Amino acid sequence: MSADAVVHVAVVHVIDDDESVRKSLDFLLRAAGFRTATYETATAFLQALPDVAPGCIVTDVKMPEVSGVELLKTLRAREVRMPVVVITGHADVPMAVEAMKNGAVDFLEKPFDDEVLLVSIRTALAAAASAAEREAARNDLRTRIAALSRREREVLDGLVAGKPNKTIAWDLGISPRTVEIYRANVMTKMRAVSLSELVRMTLLAELEDQPAGSADPVR
Repeated sequence: MSADAVVHVAVVHVIDDDESVRKSLDFLLRAAGFRTATYETATAFLQALPDVAPGCIVTDVKMPEVSGVELLKTLRAREVRMPVVVITGHADVPMAVEAMKNGAVDFLEKPFDDEVLLVSIRTALAAAASAAEREAARNDLRTRIAALSRREREVLDGLVAGKPNKTIAWDLGISPRTVEIYRANVMTKMRAVSLSELVRMTLLAELEDQPAGSADPVR
């Protein structure tokens, strides 16, 4: 799904203990075309996880029970990657700065212009969607790498290290011709049309985080 599409289907989760603020934000966001869900406290939102729809969180920084900063810390601990925009009063700016240090993508000081909030939300959603697309692409490449046999993976490691076929053959104790066969298999399984593309794909997949399947038979 494209970043633009995600912006249109995402839900903006509004968290504020002030009912008038919640209703005002809900009206503003719906009028701007966003889907919304509102929560009186951060605790209520956390209790709804992990069943809430993906999107963006707009939260007051100073709330009873669980503050905006504590919410951010909890989201990080639970590996919830929704972007968070923090709203703060003038006296709460230091707390908002702490929220930014804990992962908030933006903070707005009351009173703020409606359009500033809308732009902040759209920017956060678009960035999150782009990150999700990149991660999906990386996961696809990791799946391709996982499908390689142990020997194919060893040849791939040699190619990424910039070694010529003869050196890879020497390192693995096989013939250069056999390396060529494994190399062709790797190119096919990775769906790469050139060595440079193969290297780029492997680096994008963060090859160092994907250990070779040592239990796989050499084939």
